[in-house]
Amino acid sequence: MQVLSCRVLFKCLAKCQRQLDSDIIASMKEALLYKKLPGDSVKCSMCAHGCTIKSGKRGLCSVRENQDGTLMSLVYGKLISTAVDPIEKKPLYNFLPGTKSYSIASAGCNFRCGHCQNYQISQMKSSVQSSDIPGEESTPQMVVADALAAGCQSISYTYTEPTISMEFVLEVAKFAKEQGLKNVFVSNGFMSPESADLITPYLDANNIDLKGDDGFYRVFCGGRFDPVLDTIRRMKENGVWVEVTTNIIPELNDSDDTLKMLARAIASVSKEIPWHVTRFKPDFQMKDKDTTPLDTLRRAREIGLRSGLLNVYIGNVPGNGAENTVCHRCGETLIKRNGFMLEADMISGGSCYACGINQPGVWE
Repeated sequence: MQVLSCRVLFKCLAKCQRQLDSDIIASMKEALLYKKLPGDSVKCSMCAHGCTIKSGKRGLCSVRENQDGTLMSLVYGKLISTAVDPIEKKPLYNFLPGTKSYSIASAGCNFRCGHCQNYQISQMKSSVQSSDIPGEESTPQMVVADALAAGCQSISYTYTEPTISMEFVLEVAKFAKEQGLKNVFVSNGFMSPESADLITPYLDANNIDLKGDDGFYRVFCGGRFDPVLDTIRRMKENGVWVEVTTNIIPELNDSDDTLKMLARAIASVSKEIPWHVTRFKPDFQMKDKDTTPLDTLRRAREIGLRSGLLNVYIGNVPGNGAENTVCHRCGETLIKRNGFMLEADMISGGSCYACGINQPGVWE
C-alpha cells in the first residue's frame, strides 16, 4: 500500500477543507438590513426584534450569525421542506381559490410559540453548527422551475417564518414574478418596516397570524402585538392581498374581550380582510390544552361579523359550513368548500352571480 508523504497528505486535506468550506458557503450569504457596530457587533433590522448580535453569536431566529462583524444568513438556498399545496391550505380563501401553490421553507423562526404546529423545523437551537442546519441546497431558478412544472400559479413561503430567510426569498420572488408566478407569504407578521417594504413590491398575498393580545405575544410567543398589526396595515396599504389567521386556544385567547379586540383591530385596517378563526390541536409544549370546541369558533366568527368584517371563516374543521365564501350583501354561497377542496365556485368575474356586487379578493 502506497504511503502518502506529509506534503501530499497536507494538500489532500487542504483540498477537502476547501470543498467543505465551499459546501458551507453555498448555504450562506451576507444578510440584508443590518448595521455594523463597534467591536465587531452588528444590529439586525430584518424583524421587529432588532437583535444586537456579538461576533460569533446569532440572533433570536438562530439562522443569522455574526461572523467577525459581518452578518450572514445561514439558510440561503437551504430548503427544509417543499410541497405542492392547494392555496386554501395557507389559508387563503379570497385569493385565486382552487389553484395550486408551490410551498417552500427554510429552518428557523423568530418566535418561540409553545403551540407551534411545525416546531420540528421552526424551533432550531442556536447551538446547531452552521454546517449541520438541515435542508437541501436550491437556487431561485430551481424553485421556479419546480413550481411551473407542477402547474402551480404561485409560490408560497410558508411552514416557518419567511422573513428570516429573506435573502433567498427575495431572489426567488423576483424571478418568480418575471416568470408570471404570484408570490405568497404565510407569516407571523413580526417584521420590521424595512423588511416589509423590501418584499412588498414582489408580494401578491400574505396570510398573517394575529395570535392574541400583547400579553399573549409576550408570554407564549416571545414577541409583541403592535409590530404585527403594523405589518398587516403596511401590507394592505401597499396593495398586497391580506388575510389574517387566529388559532384559538382554550383559556388563552378565546375570551370575548380578546376576540373583540382582534376583530376590531383587523377591521380598523380594512373590513375586506378575511379572518380565519381556526381550531387549535394540542401539540409541542401545549399538549395539556383541549382542542378548541366548535361552539367557540362559531362565537369568534359571530364576533368578527358583528365587528363589520365581510368574510370570517372557521378553519381546521372540514365541512363546518363556515368555510364557504358567501356574498356580503345577499348571503348567497359563492364558493363551497370541504376542507381544502372546492366543491363549487360561482363567483363571476369577481362579482356575486346573484346580486352582482363586487367581492373583495383576487380572482382568476
